[in-house]
This record gives sequence, structure tokens and C-alpha cells, in this order.
Amino acid sequence: MFDTAVSLNDLWFLLQGAGWTLLITAIAVAGGTFLGMVFGVTRATMPVWVSLPIGFVLDIFRSVPLLIQLVLFNSFIPIMGLRASPFTVSCLVLALYTSAYCSEIVRGGVLAVPQTTRRAARSLGLTWGQDMREIVFPLALRIMLPSWIGLTLGVMKDTALVAWIGVIELLKSSQILITRMANEPLFILSIAGLIYFLISFPIARLGARLEKKWREND
Repeated sequence: MFDTAVSLNDLWFLLQGAGWTLLITAIAVAGGTFLGMVFGVTRATMPVWVSLPIGFVLDIFRSVPLLIQLVLFNSFIPIMGLRASPFTVSCLVLALYTSAYCSEIVRGGVLAVPQTTRRAARSLGLTWGQDMREIVFPLALRIMLPSWIGLTLGVMKDTALVAWIGVIELLKSSQILITRMANEPLFILSIAGLIYFLISFPIARLGARLEKKWREND
């Protein structure tokens, strides 16, 4: 008969960690998507002298490992005389990190819309804003969605790194339990993995359903 020392309180502790994981992911993806849209549209539509500096800065966030970014931001903020909790630092760094990748997704989606379609819209008297809102983004969204879903799931898993600066999210919660109950590491990690799956699977299926619905309406 299977016997375990994992109690309901331990499971609740893991679920609390999962709640922090979801919260950090939601804030980071929301902020990163907004910034990514601004940066992506700017890089896709503005002159090189405007887009090139933005691209250079975003390349830094894409090139430097996320763990190093978290540690550096968490270390330099107090040095600059500012106060920020590890949770705030985590959300900020992950949002900037997400925006760097999201900007490329948006830029690629915008550039994928044929120029002939855009010229036709402008010839009908649409302004730049109307063209982007009514023509470009509805078409580009179908191209961007799969990559954006993948990015969201990746950010959720990357939240495991925030444990290095003191945030007790899902993986850190499981590590704390493993330290306390050293004889059941595989079982605890299996529970954590199951929670990650239960969080990720609905997001992935939602993206697949939206893609299927759009294909049916084409």
C-alpha cells in the first residue's frame, strides 16, 4: 500500500506557490505584451534610426540569461537607493524579458501582412491608426497567436528562476518540502509537475481552439 508523509497542508503550500507562479506570469505577460506591441509596431513601421536603438536594447534582454538579469536587477536596485521587493523585481524583469521576445512576434506578424493590402486600405482613406486597427492587427493576430501562446507557457516555466532572489513560487515550494522530507523527492516533484501541467494545458488548448476557429472562418 502506498504511504506518504505529504499532508494536506503540504499540498496547500504547493498550491500557494502555484498561485504566486500564476500571478507573476500574468503580470509579466500582460506588461511584456503591451511593451512588445509598442516596440514591435515601432520596429516594423518606423525608420531605421528609430527602430535600430530599440532593437539593440531588446537584443540585450534576449541575449543575457534570465537568471543573470534577475540577480543583477535585484542587486543594483538597492545600490541605486531604490526599494523593491523580490516579487516586484521578478515581475519587472520578466515583463522586460517577455517584451523583448514579444516585440519580435509582433514585428513579424505586422510585416507578414502584404503591403498591397495596406496600400489598398490607405487608398480607401483609412488613417494609419485605422489601418493598423482594422486591417493589420486582425490579420497579424492569426500569425502571432501560436508564438505568443508558446511565449506565455515559456514565461510561466521561467518563473522557477525567481526562487534565486527569494520568491517562493511553485518550484521553490517543492524544494522546501523536499528538504523537509528528504525521502520523497520524486513524489513531491511529480506533484509539482502535475500542477504545472494542469496550469499549462488549458492555455495550450485555448490557443489551439482559437486557431481552429479562425481556420474554419477563412
